[in-house]
Amino acid sequence: MTERATGQSWSLDIGLRQGGFDTLHPSAKGTLELLGHDHTDFDKVFAQVSSGAMLPKAWASIAAQAEERATHHEERGFLQTAGDLYLRAAVMWGRAQYSIFDAEDPRKAAFRERCNTCVSHLADIRGNRIRRVVLDFEGRHIYALLHLPEGEVVGAPAVILGPGMDMIKEDYIQAAQRFYTSRGVVALSIEGPGQGETRDEGLVVDLTNYERAIGRYIDHLAELDEVDAGRIGMFGISMSGYWGLRAAATDDRLAALAAFEAVSGDFTTIFERAQPSFKKNYMFMSGYSDEERFDRELADRIPLGELVTRITRPVLLGIGEFDELTRLEQALATYERIRAPKEMRVYENEFHPLGGVAAEVFRFGAEWVQRALDGDFQEPGRDERYYVHRDGGTTDHTANPAWWAGTVPAEIAEAAKRRG
Repeated sequence: MTERATGQSWSLDIGLRQGGFDTLHPSAKGTLELLGHDHTDFDKVFAQVSSGAMLPKAWASIAAQAEERATHHEERGFLQTAGDLYLRAAVMWGRAQYSIFDAEDPRKAAFRERCNTCVSHLADIRGNRIRRVVLDFEGRHIYALLHLPEGEVVGAPAVILGPGMDMIKEDYIQAAQRFYTSRGVVALSIEGPGQGETRDEGLVVDLTNYERAIGRYIDHLAELDEVDAGRIGMFGISMSGYWGLRAAATDDRLAALAAFEAVSGDFTTIFERAQPSFKKNYMFMSGYSDEERFDRELADRIPLGELVTRITRPVLLGIGEFDELTRLEQALATYERIRAPKEMRVYENEFHPLGGVAAEVFRFGAEWVQRALDGDFQEPGRDERYYVHRDGGTTDHTANPAWWAGTVPAEIAEAAKRRG
């Protein structure tokens, strides 16, 4: 627990009472709906929440309701209805277990088991096209879900779906079907070190093991008959945008990367200025209880810096203009450092969750990666920039907001100069 998380928890409780979930993640409801949450479930949960301590109970209570209804329909042969409800229950059980930051708490394990049970029922209903994956990794295990298109599939492109630090592999079940398998693309929703079941088993995240875990997932996909080993890409949001950039810089088997909301700045913003829950979560993921030691041994070493100059494959970055975890100036400076074929989109007045444009972002990111895996966007020197306006228009050839009045902040100019 960080000093800020302990000392400022009362302020978050007040914010939850007055502003609901938007206090934690502005406009995130649109994103969560893309991840399988039904808005009615969401509203039921936050009608019960007046403080952070109430979150596990609320998520678990509404998850149990959805699971009970799913069982009712499954027993009567209404399998598609049951499947929809099992998905809703699974993502809520996932939120319930996430809300407990103690790996030894038996309630966390119980909620995880309920989540796994719901996914198992859903996989049966969907003809075993959702498959549990457990891989050996550096003396422990990492966990994922494999999502397969219908019918016989051989040599298809594949996309790794990377979750943010407060997400789990189950959060991508709906997106995997809607945006990938329905278009003939194999999807693998993953948990890296520090996340979900991987963390439950004791594997914590350090500075470099997440990209090695992505490499292990690439190994697995490359061995499947369903997958073309030369066409494996990644879609990542938030911290998986960061980890995806690290992976792209260290493993050129990752043939394309779409990263939205990537935390790509100095990490002072996310760990010292943003809500203390972000640092609290990352300390849990990395197995630290001593905040000074965490800062010294990990936090101060996390920023990407010049690592992104090693990326050689096509990259798409997207970020909200007022992302509260990475300042836009720093995101654009990171983009300047990339020498590979690249594209940048800045979404006007959006915050970190990109909730106002979530449906567009998920579809566009999926389509962009698939096209990149099919050979588009490969030309050396490619550099496409867009500022996406709230009113539906775009400004082409620049991602800089118009209100900057044609100026370029020093850190962006310096990054561009150093890239040459």
